[in-house]
Amino acid sequence: MRRRWLPLTVLVVALVALVASVLWVFAGDRGMFVDGRAVVTGDGPVRDLDGARDAADRFADRLGLTVGEVMEFDNGFYAVLVDVDGEGSTEVLVDPDTGTTWLEYGPAMMWNTRYGMHRSGMYGAGMHGWRDGADWGDGPDWRCPGWGGAPGRAASCAAEDGPEQARRIADDWLRAERPGERAGHADAFPGYYTLHTERDGEVTGMLSVRCGTGDVWYHSWHGRFLRMD
Repeated sequence: MRRRWLPLTVLVVALVALVASVLWVFAGDRGMFVDGRAVVTGDGPVRDLDGARDAADRFADRLGLTVGEVMEFDNGFYAVLVDVDGEGSTEVLVDPDTGTTWLEYGPAMMWNTRYGMHRSGMYGAGMHGWRDGADWGDGPDWRCPGWGGAPGRAASCAAEDGPEQARRIADDWLRAERPGERAGHADAFPGYYTLHTERDGEVTGMLSVRCGTGDVWYHSWHGRFLRMD
């Protein structure tokens, strides 16, 4: 069954939808939020990975980015956006019913120091008192909501062993919360890492680890993994 949300995820999604629907009035047909970059409306249903890539590419164009990995879950499509060097920039979701693409819930919105909600260039200068992303570091003085933490085990995005450190933190969390699953490769984004979760070598989902705090946020909104490209 599609749209199988956990209670906390339902609350997060509802709040995002409420804010987006209010701001839609001022955005016209360019998409939600004034600069049109937060949500890009689709051209119709998306049935496969190629269609999802095309939809995500329309969003990426607005930011001068391109599309990397694309995944399909039974709740919809997910895509990674990368810069000219192929480095991870942010993550988006594509609605299979409409092709509408938006910034992913959770870490991409709350932890991404370049394209997230703390980056004034993404949502409008000074909105809600949030500081420009250029002012945010990877220090532990800022706490965002997540599914759990690893006190004293903070990951560093700058350190050479950062990806492996993030994977160790993810594995610790999975052993406690989702026994039998292990963390895969850690992909770096501004301010955090995202990792596939695996069981018996097969992808089951994904989670993120925040730099500077080691907080873990499981992407519960995806549903069951189907395929990737």
